[in-house]
Amino acid sequence: MQENLSRRRLIATALALVAAGVAGCTKGAQALRDTTSTAAAPTAPDTVGSGSPLAASRTSRAGGPATSGRTPSGVTRPAPSSAPAHTGPAVEIASGSANRRRVALTFHGAGEVALARQILQIAQAKHAHITVLVVGTWLAENPHIAAEILAGGHELGNHTWSHQDINSMTQDGMRQEVTRCRDLLEQTAGTPGSYFRQSRSPTATEQLKRVAGAAGYRVCLSYSLDSMDWTDPGTDAVRSNTAAATAGSIVSMHLGHRDTVEALPGILDDLAARGLSAVTVSALLAP
Repeated sequence: MQENLSRRRLIATALALVAAGVAGCTKGAQALRDTTSTAAAPTAPDTVGSGSPLAASRTSRAGGPATSGRTPSGVTRPAPSSAPAHTGPAVEIASGSANRRRVALTFHGAGEVALARQILQIAQAKHAHITVLVVGTWLAENPHIAAEILAGGHELGNHTWSHQDINSMTQDGMRQEVTRCRDLLEQTAGTPGSYFRQSRSPTATEQLKRVAGAAGYRVCLSYSLDSMDWTDPGTDAVRSNTAAATAGSIVSMHLGHRDTVEALPGILDDLAARGLSAVTVSALLAP
């Protein structure tokens, strides 16, 4: 009897030890799974209100953190790099190749928006394409004009935020003028613009070229011919001044001036009569 009791106690003890071992293995495996899961799970990213990669890029360029957006299914995706595609100094270009019968009419974007729309209508009627270099404050007041310009097959560029004498500014002041307009172009048009044009000067200083390049612009766009329309010299004078354009010319003109609007049909007719096409700067400079 005593022997049977001892045997039963030994069996019970052995079963208890086996159960404890199984429980310990289960807890260890769960702990390992928990550790692996914690290590593999990414930190929940911040999100941009619009959930767009462009919005994330704009936030980073403006000085805030670049955050990740979410797809409609809720799956996170990494924020795109906000580093500009070009970081070296911009180069200054004033004209294109004379080997093709093309001219680029470039317009400083400011002034009464109704006159700007008339310019776009004339260009469309004459099958011409133009480049509009917008002033940031003007674009802020007329945010829909950027889409209207692009819809006509035209091109956008950056003409500083507030059209000050940018060459005389400090490096930080220059940077603010360039990047504020760039960021607004991205917000309203989805593009920073193809070119940067300095304000109140046909040329850019070396320091400004470095600033423009760091902001992502490869070219500080100058011009080879000034229509002088900004002086409001009269329709005939604007047309006569522009008649000097030749193949490869980049012509400086302005939105917001009545003389420019009235002269433009004749200017385009004159170019066509000499076998010259009015194209965007990108088309003019294309290889």
